[in-house]
This record gives sequence, structure tokens and C-alpha cells, in this order.
Amino acid sequence: MMRRLSAEFLGTAMLLAIVVGSGIMGQRLSGGNGAIALLGNTIATGAGLVVLIHMFGPISGAHFNPAVTLAALLQRQADARTATFYVIAQGAGAIIGVWIAHAMFAEPIIQVSIKLRPGVAQGFAELVATFGLIAIIHATKAKRPDVTPGAVGLYITAAYWFTASTSFANPAVTIARSLSDTFAGIAPASVPLFIAGQLAGVLVAVPLFVWLYQEEAPQ
Repeated sequence: MMRRLSAEFLGTAMLLAIVVGSGIMGQRLSGGNGAIALLGNTIATGAGLVVLIHMFGPISGAHFNPAVTLAALLQRQADARTATFYVIAQGAGAIIGVWIAHAMFAEPIIQVSIKLRPGVAQGFAELVATFGLIAIIHATKAKRPDVTPGAVGLYITAAYWFTASTSFANPAVTIARSLSDTFAGIAPASVPLFIAGQLAGVLVAVPLFVWLYQEEAPQ
């Protein structure tokens, strides 16, 4: 269990260092062009996810995301105790990852974002983003587990651009990004809406894709 929790902690910390760090770098190098900054943030995040899932998947399953852990719990692939510890490790790792990114770029370590992301459309975008993430994980693990890392990385890369919220799709990431007043930040006031959308996405995706991928009984 300690190795699995360490993998979840380290993987989530590295993920947030990538997300926030690439956002800072993109913003500094883009000359005020938000599209270029977002593109740099997107490529780094998608590529980093592929590598991190390959690294830590054999140890913990590479959830790095309470939404993924909740999906596993609902499918009885994890018990409540394991899921609880995973979420704690993910949350702690996410915050540490944000602080690591701040330290690398000589930013104040302790920050609170003022970047509001308001509106029902943003919450709905998070539902869509999380629904797609859970769907892809379930589908690839059911039939092609070897392609899961690449599929997740490519999906998140795409979802940065086709969702209005830029696809947080992760409660731990959402909370941690509220502690960074940088390109990737989200104001604390916007966090509950995002997390509500993410949890709704899990609750819609799990029963649908369990049903779609259920094995047919022998005739």
C-alpha cells in the first residue's frame, strides 16, 4: 500500500508541476498571445501524462485523479479504504506539485488564484471532459490496456481545446490550481462548480460504459 500511495503522490505532484510550470513558461514566452501559451501548456500536459502513466501505472494504476479513483470504487475495482488513501495522496501530491512549479520559476510559493472561471457552461464542460476521460480509461482497459497511456494523453490534449473549461477533469488538479495565481490558475470561488461537473461526469460515464462493455452471457 505504501508503494502504491507513494506512486499516486509522486505522479500527481509531477503532473501538477508539468501543468502549472508549462503554463508559466508558455505565458512568459508567448508575448501576450493566449493561444500560444495554451498550446504550450497543452502539449506539455498531454505528453507528460503519457509518460507518467507508463511510469506509475504498474505500481498504483496511475490514477492521479480522485474522479478516476471514484470510478474504480463504483466498479468495485477498489475498496473504500484504498480509495480514501488514494484521494489523500493525490490531493497532497497536487499541492506539492504546484509549489514545486512556483519554486522553479521564482514565483511566490503560497498563492491564491484570482482567475474566475464562472458560469454553468464551464461546469457542463467539466462534466463532458470527465465523462470522456472515464469513458476512454474504461474502454481501453477493457479491450486494449496497452494503449491506455497514449489514449489518455491524446484525449486530454484534445479536450484542452474542445471544452470551454480547458478540461481540468480532476478534483485534485482543480483544488491545487486554485493555489496558483498563474496561467493555469482557477479562483477558489469557481472550484465547487468544476468539481460538481467532474463528479457528475463520473456518475454518468461509469454505468453507461459498464453496460456497453459488459460481456455477453453464453447462449
